[in-house]
Formats: sequence, structure tokens, C-alpha cells
Amino acid sequence: MNVSTESSVGGRAGRWRWLLYVAFALAGALLTFVGARAQQKATDDAKFRKLTDDFCAAWSTGSAEAPAKFYAKDTGLVFYDVAPFAYHGWKEFHDGVQKEFLDSASEIKLTAGKDLKVTRRGTIAWTTVPMHLMEKSKNGKTTEMDLRYTGIWEKRGTSWLLVHDHLSAPAAGS
Repeated sequence: MNVSTESSVGGRAGRWRWLLYVAFALAGALLTFVGARAQQKATDDAKFRKLTDDFCAAWSTGSAEAPAKFYAKDTGLVFYDVAPFAYHGWKEFHDGVQKEFLDSASEIKLTAGKDLKVTRRGTIAWTTVPMHLMEKSKNGKTTEMDLRYTGIWEKRGTSWLLVHDHLSAPAAGS
């Protein structure tokens, strides 16, 4: 072999070695990214499970004051409930739910189901979860119902606050 043939073979081997290093670096970066995303998802799932369980416990106190810490207080926010159709702003929601539901109850227990779904995009997250409500009214009647819940959360500072939620009950017979 002559010198020019040997150097071109050595040059090709060097290029392949360099491409192999680049491929390994890209694969490592991709695995790191996928692992970080999986870790973020697990962290979000745990964080929103705790938030949801604490949210249910707060509503189970029978006072609209306890869950207030979970809600943004912006006046333009809309919250959908079983009745009436909608509340506009935290004050209307607080006062309406207290009057329509909580004042007539002697006991309330709201429980989130196991099937909590969390989707997050930056500082916005939405959760969906089936819930169960047990209410004992002051006149002794007990009502139980399964509910569907969707919460839209926004991260403000270090806290996640509800900027919209939607609670609904399936139609009778569903």
C-alpha cells in the first residue's frame, strides 16, 4: 500500500469514530431528556394527588373558607358546579356554594377516586378525576352521588391555584 491509500483509510476510520462518538452523545442526551420527563411526570402526579386529596378534605369540612386557599381570587374567573350553572369570581362561588350546599348539610365527605389524570404544560396543569360525595342534610336525609371533576391549575409563585373547575354529575340512569 502506498502512503496516500493508508492515510485515506485512516481518515475514514477517524471520521467513523467521530460519528460514533456523536451518536453516543446524542443517545445519552435523549435518554437523559426522557428520564427527566418521566421524573417530572411522577413528581407532578404525586403533587397533584396530594393537592386533590387536600382539596377534597377542605371541602369536607362543610365550610367554603377551608378550600379558599386552593383558588385564585381573580374576579373574571368562572367555576362550573352542579347547581347553579356557573359562578363568576371566587366571592360568588364561595357565597353560592356555602348557601346552596354547605349551610343545609350536617356532614359532607368528598373523596377523589384513584383515576386521577394530570397533564401539565409549563405553569398550567389540568386534572380530571371521578369523585364521590356523601352529604347528610340537617333534616337527616343522606345523599350519595358520583361526580366528575376537572380542575385547571396555574402555578403562581410557589403555589398551584385553581383558575377554573368544573364539577358535574352524570345524568340519572347513566
